[in-house]
Amino acid sequence: PALLNPFAPRCTGVKESVIPLREGHAYRHSASRHFCYTNTRVPQWHDIWTRTQIRVNSSRMIRVTQVDSEEELEKFSMWSVVLSFLKEKLNDTSIDVDLYSNKTCLKVELLEAGTTYCVVLFRRFDPKLFLVFFLGLLLFFCGDMLSRSQLFYYSAGVSFGLLASLLVLVYMVSKVMPKKSPVYFLLVGGWSFSLYLLQLIFKNLREICKSYWRYLLGYLLFVGFVSFGVCYRYGPLENKRSINLLSWALQLLGLLLMYLGIQIHPIALALVVVAICTKNLDYPLRWAFAACRRVQGARHQPSPRRLLTEEEYRVQGEVETRKALEELRSYCKSPDFSAWTAVSRIQSPKRFADFVGGACHVTPTEASLHEQQYGLGSIFFEDQLFEDEDEEQLLGQES
Repeated sequence: PALLNPFAPRCTGVKESVIPLREGHAYRHSASRHFCYTNTRVPQWHDIWTRTQIRVNSSRMIRVTQVDSEEELEKFSMWSVVLSFLKEKLNDTSIDVDLYSNKTCLKVELLEAGTTYCVVLFRRFDPKLFLVFFLGLLLFFCGDMLSRSQLFYYSAGVSFGLLASLLVLVYMVSKVMPKKSPVYFLLVGGWSFSLYLLQLIFKNLREICKSYWRYLLGYLLFVGFVSFGVCYRYGPLENKRSINLLSWALQLLGLLLMYLGIQIHPIALALVVVAICTKNLDYPLRWAFAACRRVQGARHQPSPRRLLTEEEYRVQGEVETRKALEELRSYCKSPDFSAWTAVSRIQSPKRFADFVGGACHVTPTEASLHEQQYGLGSIFFEDQLFEDEDEEQLLGQES
């Protein structure tokens, strides 16, 4: 019959009725039907992690196809025929409804006679959306640290090896197959086919773990060890530019996950902008702080100190020297000073005792020698010495 064959020709001019879906109502049928949901609700801010789904449960395998309008339910196209062959046949199907879509339609096609099914439309909080948003937030703010972590490098490499093993298998088969083989054209869509297989595996993961856990464990161990060996062979990233590229890739992936984890598009975009500004807020703050310090420094900069003249320098040296000598005499007369220890270490105890009693700290001979070396006579002698050296250099150049 035509109801059991989705590709059987339909009578022209006969349009199958479309059943409108309402939230919270269950629709039970035993024949192929068309359903449409018209969204009249405006998304609110509290719907950021809200998921609207259409769930179809059946007693046997059925095929559910989603379209965007009622006209596409009756439209026949070769692409729809090809997709119907690739469409997975399930007895429990969930269709996500976009909060901004005006109308979502679907058609349920029975594959066996006597099949009953139930269609339910409901709206609920989806924890998966929150986890996706939190994961994106973590990747964005911790991308710099994760790109330099060896633990993240090896765990990400092993995980990617487990998920991409089917893609690697398709690539290897494409290298072995001859270029003109008809099978080679089937491998053109190998990546999409591999992703489709991964989708099937995740949907039936519970059944696979229950029935084929030995094979699954062997596959995970083998591919995991191979992936770890490849990661160990090349080692963690050490080049600074490679680390920066990985960090930027993680941050972009985090922003994408943050956007996809929020159902309200304006709120999602606003949160992405806030995250970018928050992460890079330290740079403008540093610039503003440096500018404020420069302005305050220029405003409260002290005036340059006046240099001393030669006479002031001499007078200040004499005054500070007398002051320091008096402080030294006072300390030597105090009870805290160990006189026996000082006397045992100096060469002239009598001269030290005279100094403590008030005598001058230098002898007349030492004062005369100091005057010759650092006084006015020494300055005149140095000028004469430098003039003689200059004349010798000029004579040597002329000769």
